[in-house]
Amino acid sequence: MARLSEQGIRLSSMSPSFLNSNSTSHTWPFSAVAELIDNASDPGVCAKQIWIDVVKIDDQLCLTFTDNGSGMTPNKLHKMLSFGFTEKGTGKASQQAIGLYGNGFKSGSMRLGRDALIFTKNGGCQTVGLLSQTYLQNIKAQAVIVPIVPFNQQTTLRSLVVTEDSEASLAAILQHSIIKSQEEILTHFNSIPSKKGTKILIWNIRRAKDGKTEIDFDTDSTDFRLPEIHFEELKQGLRNNGSLRPEQNIPDMYYSLRAYLSILYLKPRTQVILRGKKVLAKLVSKSLTHIEHDVYKPQFSKEKVKVTFGVNPKKKEHYGIMMYHRNRLIKAYEKVGCQLKASGQRVGIGVIGIIECNFLKPAHNKQDFEYTKEYRLTLGALGLKLNDYWREVTEKRAREREFQALDKEDSEDQEEADVGPVWLQCEECLKWRSVPPCHYKVMPENWSCSQNPNPRYRSCSSPEEAEESGEQLTPSYQKSHKKLQRLSESH
Repeated sequence: MARLSEQGIRLSSMSPSFLNSNSTSHTWPFSAVAELIDNASDPGVCAKQIWIDVVKIDDQLCLTFTDNGSGMTPNKLHKMLSFGFTEKGTGKASQQAIGLYGNGFKSGSMRLGRDALIFTKNGGCQTVGLLSQTYLQNIKAQAVIVPIVPFNQQTTLRSLVVTEDSEASLAAILQHSIIKSQEEILTHFNSIPSKKGTKILIWNIRRAKDGKTEIDFDTDSTDFRLPEIHFEELKQGLRNNGSLRPEQNIPDMYYSLRAYLSILYLKPRTQVILRGKKVLAKLVSKSLTHIEHDVYKPQFSKEKVKVTFGVNPKKKEHYGIMMYHRNRLIKAYEKVGCQLKASGQRVGIGVIGIIECNFLKPAHNKQDFEYTKEYRLTLGALGLKLNDYWREVTEKRAREREFQALDKEDSEDQEEADVGPVWLQCEECLKWRSVPPCHYKVMPENWSCSQNPNPRYRSCSSPEEAEESGEQLTPSYQKSHKKLQRLSESH
């Protein structure tokens, strides 16, 4: 018999096959991984670290995601395993929350594998939940059913909390998942490294037509990589959406998870440890040479937005606009302005632009923006600004008789001279600090504020170096070529 609503009208139900069709918005497996990291780094969870690994459990290859965030109550876990529930658009946290649709965990986890277990503890209660296509298929379910079992975290026995469905849910998990006993469940809770946090196990990992796992875990023991067999398909997709020119190689972020995660956030607040080795996050906007700032004032928004331009010193063949939304990378290497010209004309080569477009709406898979009038206007404006920057930099170089340095590989000494301070993240407070470029010959992998050569920022209690507020934003350079142009026109 159909379940009825409070109004006495039958409720809609969701077919189990939707779990698979919903996951197909992620054509690229790394975007599914990013969804799970977003959940850990969002306000309200605030994990300082997330550990990502691949392990064998009961002869099954499993992906694991473990964080030390705030964990979830049974009710919150139920909402996470349901569709469309999100509290991220309300309250103060909405300023930096990444998720919008209440769908990230379901689409991301089911894209990576057919089955997932979630272990979470919030200091008072620890709860395990199952989202499993295999289970639903085995029991011939007509709707999506999610077994959820709470345990008491405070008592030494950590006993099962008896609810109307906890015993039936526990029986379902033990029968239809890779966990076969209550002791194993408690072992997984113990593997979360703090009193609060969440661990996700994903198994029946997606495989390619040749039967091999879609992600290559063997080539590099510290990385997840895409097999080379996918490169041509990747290239074609990137060429079609304007992120890759025909003569270019694919940037490593598209086939190396470690490379992608290093630039996933504009200002990373969560450390990612991938297969036991920390991902060295980069502040993209601080890792360029010849850095200048411009300001974009959209006609359709009141806010002024900072646009940073610079030259990519190490990989000039990878260039374009890096477009973030609420701190999260949405589009990478988007070509605009003079960069769209024929490949024979070397204009705009090597120039990276960075902008945080909180005024645009990301697509569901967070790998593109919705193709709206506002988005097209933004790309057009960024193209004009990039052209201004390119002319300013090349003309300045021409006046100094060093403009060849933008295109020649033998000019690294000059490039080094143009590099700004090095930015390091404190292991303790996760704040970012600037250090003179020559202070370290070898960058330390583990660094804290106490090692800062600048006494002003030698304590975790010191605030981060302030960015300009929206009202104070002004371009950092004069655009002298425009002044000269106006002068010549007036004469």
